[in-house]
Amino acid sequence: MDAGNAGSAVREAEGLLRQGRPADAEQVLRAVLATVPDHLDARYALAVAERHQHRWPRALATLSDILRTRPGFGRAHQEVGYNHIAQRAFGAAAAAFERAVAANPSLVNSWKCLRKLYAEQRLGTPAARARADRQVAFLAELPAPLLGAMGHYHEDRLAEADALCRGFLRDNKTHVEGMRLLAEIDTRNKMFDEAEFLLESCLEFAPDNDNARIQYAQLLLRTQKFGKALRQAERLRGGHPDDPIVLGLLAAASAGVGDTAAAIAGYQRLMAKHPDNHLFPVALAHVHKAAGDRAEATALYRKAYAIKPDHGDAFWSLANTKSHAFTDAEIAQMTTVEATDATSDEDRTQICFALGSAFEARREYQRAFHYYAKGNARKKATSQHSPEHLQVRVDSQIATCTQALFEARAGVGCEQPAPIFIVGLPRAGSTLIEQILASHPLVDGTMELHNILNLAKRLRGRDENPQAPRSPRYPSILAELDESYFRRFGEQFINDTRPYRGDAPFFIDKMPNNFFHIGLIRLILPNAKVIDARRGPMACCFSGFKQLFGEGQEFSYDLTTIGNYYRQYVKLMAHWDAVLPGFVLRVRHEDVVADLEGQVRRLLDFCGLPFDQACVNFHQSGRSVYTPSAEQVRQPINSAGLDQWRHFAEWLAPLRQALGEELAGE
Repeated sequence: MDAGNAGSAVREAEGLLRQGRPADAEQVLRAVLATVPDHLDARYALAVAERHQHRWPRALATLSDILRTRPGFGRAHQEVGYNHIAQRAFGAAAAAFERAVAANPSLVNSWKCLRKLYAEQRLGTPAARARADRQVAFLAELPAPLLGAMGHYHEDRLAEADALCRGFLRDNKTHVEGMRLLAEIDTRNKMFDEAEFLLESCLEFAPDNDNARIQYAQLLLRTQKFGKALRQAERLRGGHPDDPIVLGLLAAASAGVGDTAAAIAGYQRLMAKHPDNHLFPVALAHVHKAAGDRAEATALYRKAYAIKPDHGDAFWSLANTKSHAFTDAEIAQMTTVEATDATSDEDRTQICFALGSAFEARREYQRAFHYYAKGNARKKATSQHSPEHLQVRVDSQIATCTQALFEARAGVGCEQPAPIFIVGLPRAGSTLIEQILASHPLVDGTMELHNILNLAKRLRGRDENPQAPRSPRYPSILAELDESYFRRFGEQFINDTRPYRGDAPFFIDKMPNNFFHIGLIRLILPNAKVIDARRGPMACCFSGFKQLFGEGQEFSYDLTTIGNYYRQYVKLMAHWDAVLPGFVLRVRHEDVVADLEGQVRRLLDFCGLPFDQACVNFHQSGRSVYTPSAEQVRQPINSAGLDQWRHFAEWLAPLRQALGEELAGE
């Protein structure tokens, strides 16, 4: 039975269920599962058929199998609740419905069941009861297309959600909830500019809609527009002085704009009001870590996992300090909770990476690689990376951004010389280069700014499906745009990045992925400086493989894929060297370690900056650093990490094969 026939059979079974014929439905579904055993809809419908036949333990076993691989499947949790109600296990039912609405807040029947259980069985807190009442009322007023779109959204069916939502908004252009939902969908699809426009429009139509304002502030934080996020959070605080969501927004935005004291005070206030919340200690620890207070950060991460023993983010954050020595007790706790089915998939992934780091530090390399590989396999299962699409991206840049294009469009951009871009692959030494340059009195360090990536997305438009490689609109549009746009884009970059820097004449944008867009950078900012942070292929790729990234870098969770990515990166950088000679300075991490002062002088000469000893003494800088290398760049230069990959060499054959000729000389 192929996928199409399986889908038709499941729909037939669903019709039989509606007719009150669960035994017949079960027969059809078991035939589907005999040939397509992992068919999710068939497995879910089978559980429903089993419940309708009062075979509750069997239904719960079917649902347990589903949730083992899909822990965020809200409707499966809802089915668990129905089975527990049938067996009068009301506490277990309430817990299942709470998991259901946490995964999918559009499940109106789960909210109604919770409301009834809270009232009749005296379960839940007063706040939980009030929330259930509000959500039932909210969903009752939501138009059916939006309710359906919300359900699709929370089950990761984004194309269906997008189509329903846009169809509804065509006839209801100013419907605030529809616009909010579409903004959520656009955000998930990383179409941040469109989401921001929708939320700004929401607030024009409904300036008192605090949910829209909260969503807007959260988006601004995600896109690193911290000044704007802070203004929104301050406006919200007036009406919600004690709301933990608003206070969290204030603290996060304060950290983003560099007001470390306000961020610390904000998170401390939240911890005092909510001592059992495991998220606030981690958020505060991140601020202390960025500011260089390792001891306080460590204590707070430990506080977080004491509150929630399977809190993967706390354990991974400890590992991500790159200096924490896990105790025997911590390793035992992580090993236990990672092997427990009740631990969420995200927590287990984070703990796998933490265990890999812990065992590597103890020189137990086989056990370390086991957990690194396990964590990467979990991440890869949710990755959207496509090697075919990567090939199209690189080849289209090479085909469009020719020497002839740059000669024809010479002098069309903004002539500001202030930006210094540091590009490359993650874990290649870019944070070290940033720290060196940001230690110079004439240079402001910022962070990994998204402005160039956002501009590329705007130029790309909506006509590119990442999973369907073809000829993309961007970069080919660079040969078609009116010349005036390039100056305008460059000026916009200078203006939009102003909130992230001080008064120095130069500033750094350390977004590694900008290596794709060096042609765009040259056209809009011809006097900018670009530095390529390069590291040896095995060291760079394996370091990336060991790293659990907060967002993006989805190529890094498979040895073959990361090796292919490295080769494509080298290929594209060689193209920039050929068509833009002298525009990019390549700085090899191994050279910086071997000859720090010589490479510092080379960097400063390229940027047109006078030598300053502070750049050599970069580790004495007091600036906040938010990348995984934060702790490392506060130490004097050393060679400790250069050859760590060699301890794992016997397991890295797929990486070696993928890198191929890039390994010449290693």
